[in-house]
Amino acid sequence: MLKGDTVRLKVNFKDFTGKAVNPVDVKLTIYNESQLQIEQFLLDDAHKESVGVFFYDYVPATELNEFIFEFAGMVNNKPILSRDSVKIKFN
Repeated sequence: MLKGDTVRLKVNFKDFTGKAVNPVDVKLTIYNESQLQIEQFLLDDAHKESVGVFFYDYVPATELNEFIFEFAGMVNNKPILSRDSVKIKFN
């Protein structure tokens, strides 16, 4: 991704059988390269594309060269999460 641009972060939550599930209390947490939390967003139905598919349009701080994002929620009173990272370059 290019510095100063918007990225759409997306997750597909699935159960152990591969069926799409909608967790409750879905949050998106952003960490810096040192794994320190820098932002957190509570997601609602406005951020839901379909069953189990959530997204968030994010503009990273200009001082970041990379960030880690984590989507997390609860399904049947158990945590479900997904993490990935994004490298940011100028050109």
